[in-house]
Amino acid sequence: MERGRDNCGSGGSNRGRGGGGGGGGNRGDRGGNYQRHQHHQQGLYQGGGGGGREGGDGGRGGGGVPTQIGGQQPGNCLVQKGQSGGAYRPPHLRSGQGLGPTRVLETSEGSGRGGSVVGPAGGGSGLWTGRSWGPTSGPPQSQPQSPRVPDQTIPNPVIPDVQSLQISEEKPQSTPLESKENRLMPIKRPDKGGKLTIRPITLLINHFCVTINPESTVLHYDVDIKPDMSAKKSIPKSDRRLIKDKLSSDDPTRFPQEMTAYDGEKNAFSAVLLPTGQFKVELSRGDEMQSGPYLFTNKFVNELKLSKLEDYLSGTLECIPRNVLQGMDLALKENPGRHRISIGRSFYSKEFRAADDFHCGVAAFRGFEQSLMLTSQGLVLCLDYSVLALRKQLSVIDFLKEHVQGFSQVSDVRLLKREVTSALKGLKVDVTHRVTTQKYPIAGLSSQNTQDIKFIFKVPKGNHPPREIGLVEYFRETYRKEIVYKDIPCLDFGRNNYVPMEFCVLAEGQIYPKDDLDRGRSLLLKKISMPPPEERKNTICEIVRAEDGPCGDVTKNFGIEVQKTITRESGRVIKPPNLKVGKGEIVTVDKKCQWKLSGKSVVEGKPIERWALIDFSSDKLNSDAFIQNLKYKCKNLGIRVEEPVVCHFTGMHEFSSVVAIQKLLESVVSQAKGKCEGRLQIIVCLMTEKNPGRKYLKWVSETQIGVLTQCFCTDQYLANLALKINAKLGGSNVELIERLPGTEGEEHVMFIGADVNHPAARNETCPSIAAVVATMNWPAANRYAARMCPQEHRKEKILNFGNMCLDLVNTYARLNKTRPKKVVICRDGVSEGQFDMVLNEELRDIKRAICNEDYQPTITLVIAQKRHPTRLFLDNGGGASGNVPPGTVVDTTIVHPFEFDFYLCSHYGTIGTSKTTHYRVLWDENNFTSDELQELIYHLCFTSARCTKPVSIVPPVYYADLVAFRGREYQEVAMELQSCPSSSYSVAAASLDERVYKLHRDIENEMFFI
Repeated sequence: MERGRDNCGSGGSNRGRGGGGGGGGNRGDRGGNYQRHQHHQQGLYQGGGGGGREGGDGGRGGGGVPTQIGGQQPGNCLVQKGQSGGAYRPPHLRSGQGLGPTRVLETSEGSGRGGSVVGPAGGGSGLWTGRSWGPTSGPPQSQPQSPRVPDQTIPNPVIPDVQSLQISEEKPQSTPLESKENRLMPIKRPDKGGKLTIRPITLLINHFCVTINPESTVLHYDVDIKPDMSAKKSIPKSDRRLIKDKLSSDDPTRFPQEMTAYDGEKNAFSAVLLPTGQFKVELSRGDEMQSGPYLFTNKFVNELKLSKLEDYLSGTLECIPRNVLQGMDLALKENPGRHRISIGRSFYSKEFRAADDFHCGVAAFRGFEQSLMLTSQGLVLCLDYSVLALRKQLSVIDFLKEHVQGFSQVSDVRLLKREVTSALKGLKVDVTHRVTTQKYPIAGLSSQNTQDIKFIFKVPKGNHPPREIGLVEYFRETYRKEIVYKDIPCLDFGRNNYVPMEFCVLAEGQIYPKDDLDRGRSLLLKKISMPPPEERKNTICEIVRAEDGPCGDVTKNFGIEVQKTITRESGRVIKPPNLKVGKGEIVTVDKKCQWKLSGKSVVEGKPIERWALIDFSSDKLNSDAFIQNLKYKCKNLGIRVEEPVVCHFTGMHEFSSVVAIQKLLESVVSQAKGKCEGRLQIIVCLMTEKNPGRKYLKWVSETQIGVLTQCFCTDQYLANLALKINAKLGGSNVELIERLPGTEGEEHVMFIGADVNHPAARNETCPSIAAVVATMNWPAANRYAARMCPQEHRKEKILNFGNMCLDLVNTYARLNKTRPKKVVICRDGVSEGQFDMVLNEELRDIKRAICNEDYQPTITLVIAQKRHPTRLFLDNGGGASGNVPPGTVVDTTIVHPFEFDFYLCSHYGTIGTSKTTHYRVLWDENNFTSDELQELIYHLCFTSARCTKPVSIVPPVYYADLVAFRGREYQEVAMELQSCPSSSYSVAAASLDERVYKLHRDIENEMFFI
């Protein structure tokens, strides 16, 4: 038996030289047989006329094609001499299922390509590829019926060993798939999209097609920048860019600026070959002490071919080439990054409009965000308008005059030292007394005034002995600067580094938290951020053509071109559901898909017999009138309301502490016990305005006492108040007439929603809060129970997902005497990069927790994404608001090339531009079609208990978000209790202690969060 030689010959890398139609590469035989036993499975390969090799390219000459031979034992494969038509069918395709374009399973750069399976006949080198369905093939079924094969593997092309090819003995399975590592994979689209519609609609979408030169390559380099001398201090990202730019300016021939893109960290991409190795870079900082030279280490990583994107879209490449996308994305960011303020994926103008000035040292800066996406129409750049509140680039003294109340002249620094310190601490400033690029964070103010600060000064060069010098004299001698404001403190940069305020300017691009804006400025920011659709669309089209937009010389040099034409696509408007209210009366929705309850009653009104009123208005409001108005409104809705058993009058000062609120609530509950039988149903709290102390009220009532509460401010509507109270008490406001699509039959269906609330960006210690809600009734599916749990700081994975779901399933079983046979999970808050975690960690955790031999519900997992940049616009401008109508759905052109996703606008947008929800179906054991799932989610949006219109995102997710936010309020209470050692709660108040979030048993299955 003679084998072709490895890694040599005219076949190139990893090819054997075939002679006379002879031997292929590794494991290819010239006319002989090669046999190998593995786990008692026999694989017989014959190299007839250049049979291919596993892990590399086939030799020259005739083709060898592995085919499964009927009648033999599974696992026996034969490469037949000279045969060209057969093909091994991967185990995830059913018999008779259409085969689409050839798709390369994996590619290892710089080595033999291909995974295994098919080798073409004829001359030349045979490329071994795996065949699976592509975008033009027959669709796979979305429900896995056959058992999964945990040891099912697909050979790794970089391991040249025939052992890695194992043919499953099990029945071939359909998608959803498990990969070779037994990892779950997102399912493919079950059809060609939905068909149901009441009318078509022409849309404009902010996707701009990107064309590439398929012959172009992008070179990826690993960059490491360190000071030549050892230094513990890390180099800021801005300085890294400066060092790289300095290298390009010093050596433009070898490091051409317009041919490279750098992310400021470890990655650089180039359109031309760059030298590798270490390079010294001298970064001059004017009068500042030299902190260089720096060592710039450039290491080649990979050659990336842009043609791989076309391979993926055509179906010949299995996985998205993310490294190619990363390089292209960086190239598209290079031009705006050089001309605008760069923050994350967004770029903002360095100037602001006069109308956007908030006159508090803060302004609204306009810009855009962009992202590169692969869609059904190909590679696109999604570009959207964006606004951010940033601190203005003012001198520190001017900033204080605008920002600190009562600060009008420089001497006020001494009088308002605490307020000044609070306003400045943590901000970064540029200094003006010398040339430097460094940004200095403010640690505080000096304890002494400028004229009193002295220090020991040692001359850097020379033999002069150290001497004591005052800061005023030092600035005069060293920088030839005379300090004007000598009788105020300096800015403290830490490590005894002090600089007078008059030489400091706020650095650009510092975000101002929008939650810190007062009500008036918050409304102004919201108005600027939410232009009407036509204005937003025009702004987007202007940005894509702008000189400081995503296009530029760097982009062109990479062989990339962004088209200036916005995407036009046909969408569908699907029919709203039929609704019923009290006495089975049918409700008709208007053009906005809203309905009125005037003259109608709710489906089930829960009598309000034992309730209390706490009036926090200090007699400013007419509580008697409020009670009568509430009773009247509830009566009209079919809800019987008795007089309150307790009326307590107090003031807003009660919200000052947890202790005060607990004493108040315990007193009210105690009074009620003496006046009525049974526990108090609800406490209605009448307030003059919103108050941060509301979180004390909610934590005490829901975790300590076990009574529902409902706060009401004077500017709210009594009708909405009545609906919320009825839902909290277990009533039903509105229901669907027909069963939800895809849920026909007698089997119960449970809908689960999940979300994680993370602490504010500036917080580095507080836990994240995971929340899970689930429906507790069927077929109405409008009653929910909730669970919440703290977890690690900024941990997106829900660590206790399975146990919370098990608790909710058991609760459902107790209430309904049966367990749900189908479960639809709607997960919020995850990005595409976290889909694998949701599938292979969270979903597996749920299955392990709730599934057993006696109970195995079929599960569908859907991701609901609101934080995406895609915007839909009407082609003709639309009606009064200009927004797309409720029920607008798009599942072609702008969606994923192969996977199951769609965009749905379920609400009517009155202000700004409606934001659709992007639904991504990762797993589906319930065999939903596109039409069924789109209708199901849209119809569910009409079942919200808080209002008489559909909500913008499916209610399980909407409610999970409310519960997670409530958990955040609990955590804030716990943190405050921890800081009060004298508090009786202090022992159990740790914010990671689950007891802090444990709902009282009397309300744990009620909709307290509405």
